[in-house]
Amino acid sequence: MEASVAKATALPLSRTARGRRLADRFATLFVRASGVGVIASILGILIFLLFAVWPLLRPPVVAEQAPIHVAGRTPVALAVDEHRTHVATLGLDGVVRIYAQDGNLVLEKPLLGPEEAPLLRAAAPSGDSTFVATSADGRIRIVPISWSVRFRGETREVEPALGDTVTLAPDPAGGALGASTARLDPDSGRAVAAAQLADGSIAIARRELERNLLSGEATETLSRSVLAPTPRLSALVVDRAERTLYGGTEDGHLLSWDLRQGEQAAPALVDAGGSGVSALELLIGDRSILVGQRDGRVSIWFPVGSDGPDAGPAALTRVRDVAPFSSEVRLIAPSSRNRSFLVQDASGELALYYATSGRQLWAGHSPAPDAAALAFSPRADGAYLADADRIDVLRIDNPHPEASLTSLFAPVWYEGYRKPSLVWQSSSGTDDFEPKLSLTPLLVGTLKGTFYSLFLAVPLAVLGAMYTSQLMHPRLQRFVKPTVELMASLPSVVLGFLAGLWLAPRVETAFTGLVLCAAAIPLCAILGGATWALLPGSLRTRLHAGTEVFWYAVLIAAGLWVCLSASPLLEAQFFGGSFPQWLLDTFGVRYDQRNAVVVGLAMGFAVIPIIFAISEDAFSNVPPHLTAGSLALGASLWQTVTRVVLPTASPGIFSAVMVGFGRAVGETMIVLMATGNTPIMDWSPFNGFRTLSANVAVEVPEAPAGGTLYRTLFLAALLLFALTFLVNTLAEVVRQRLRQRYARL
Repeated sequence: MEASVAKATALPLSRTARGRRLADRFATLFVRASGVGVIASILGILIFLLFAVWPLLRPPVVAEQAPIHVAGRTPVALAVDEHRTHVATLGLDGVVRIYAQDGNLVLEKPLLGPEEAPLLRAAAPSGDSTFVATSADGRIRIVPISWSVRFRGETREVEPALGDTVTLAPDPAGGALGASTARLDPDSGRAVAAAQLADGSIAIARRELERNLLSGEATETLSRSVLAPTPRLSALVVDRAERTLYGGTEDGHLLSWDLRQGEQAAPALVDAGGSGVSALELLIGDRSILVGQRDGRVSIWFPVGSDGPDAGPAALTRVRDVAPFSSEVRLIAPSSRNRSFLVQDASGELALYYATSGRQLWAGHSPAPDAAALAFSPRADGAYLADADRIDVLRIDNPHPEASLTSLFAPVWYEGYRKPSLVWQSSSGTDDFEPKLSLTPLLVGTLKGTFYSLFLAVPLAVLGAMYTSQLMHPRLQRFVKPTVELMASLPSVVLGFLAGLWLAPRVETAFTGLVLCAAAIPLCAILGGATWALLPGSLRTRLHAGTEVFWYAVLIAAGLWVCLSASPLLEAQFFGGSFPQWLLDTFGVRYDQRNAVVVGLAMGFAVIPIIFAISEDAFSNVPPHLTAGSLALGASLWQTVTRVVLPTASPGIFSAVMVGFGRAVGETMIVLMATGNTPIMDWSPFNGFRTLSANVAVEVPEAPAGGTLYRTLFLAALLLFALTFLVNTLAEVVRQRLRQRYARL
């Protein structure tokens, strides 16, 4: 009977144990799978960011394609359409020929009549779809080329056509012209041609075209001016706006004329150094010029203004040199899409550069060593070189030439700047704008916002957690701790909204009182402790331990009210009635209403609950026998807290600070709404900044997918990822060492 009962009871027990083992195994596997899933997701994010960023630093690819045969008709000027379906050529025979990409001749038109003087030279100005032909009779012809695009279903067709030729005569007497250049605005019909005459003077011929809005008739006005003689020029180029004329001499000098001064324009002369100038071209925007010399040097120049109150006009300045060639520079072809350019020398070496950074992106041997013309396709995805019997074609895959470690993190000398600078400016209103994508101001702004927020949050949160855990009455603990933790539930967008629209104006009007509060609050706390100690012992024994916090709160609130109320009096007495104006007049520092102080207050308010909660747990988890032993040996409560509890809880406190650091680094909405969101390099608390996270939030909606800005934003996200990872790793190492150090207590 007893055996049967035991057997009956053992069966359910074994089933229960088996079920528990299964549940335990399932829970173990689930926890492991969850941990592996978290690690895998983090690695997946890292790999995705790396794949998105890698194209920024990938070297360009330059590959030869099938050439276009021109049957011995050597072109001396080339022009390419945007889609690289046709190439236009002009030879010294005075015939414009346009070939399709497959080599078929689709258009042929002579420029010269049977009795007209032959051509001396021809060129295709960079950025323009025109040919400029200089003839032996002192005339310059400008031939516009149009590339009409239409679609037949889903098939794109490009139809090339030649416009009306504009003829200008810098030398009406028909003398031979030296170095020459010309530009044509196809929209307005305005044209300009400049050339050096036999006596060394510079003749400028202009054509203005006015159209009657009612009848549509056009009235042509021709004008001519002559500038003072100069040394013999080897190259000449004029900008599209017809404001500045640049020239290079055979003895190695650069000249520039301000054409707005008319015939009174005097050339500004600078020494280019080295040998004579052999090639001269303008970069996109017409502010920077590329100078090639006979000794193989290539340099970038643009006007730079001087500092100081007596600053004169901007002077043409040699900004940087690129890797030199071994022989004379023959051809330079700048891109009309960005600041990259191609250079070929007399030995047939060809190289691709980026002007802003001065980097050599690619170098190799040209397929046409004796090329007479070099053209960069409008989209910077191809190059064309004219040889005696063919046009060699290169495919260029270089989508991010402006991105490099130097341009992303080091100072760069941009056009219009007086010195190298760290600048973030991703967009502008003009097509020739150069993006400035330095991440250093954003990284500095991230650290700046984090510093000012932790400067407020760490002392308040850690000391508040220590007081709450060790000194406050348990009844108050049950109220204070949940209240502080509830602060973490406030949406950051609400905090940013309040900080930007409500807090920032009040901080501006009461800044001196706010500074006074930093000294008044500790004094009020000390005063509270001193006055509490003066109370009779019989009265204090009737009160619960920790209730003195109410007395402290009253004194601190009174101190805050007095300091903020006294702010107008302090400004009137010591700062002339306005602290921001005094700051500007005295130190030249501008006070922005939305600045680092406002961010520190708002973001500190958001970080305090996180640091407080983790620190309070660290204090509360100190073994009770440590505090009891310290008190039993005669130490006071304050000595026990500061010399026993605080060191033992230091690993948890350090972790709390690091978690708060990560929270501050990744904060977006508060920074976005409470600062001017200006990416500047300044640690001053009186101006704004822009962080990496806020920059990603602002720029991503406007960044074209796959573009340089798009991938640079992913790089910013990767920096945030790496920064957080490194800080957390360092925090864990330090925490473990602190834990081992105080584990023996």
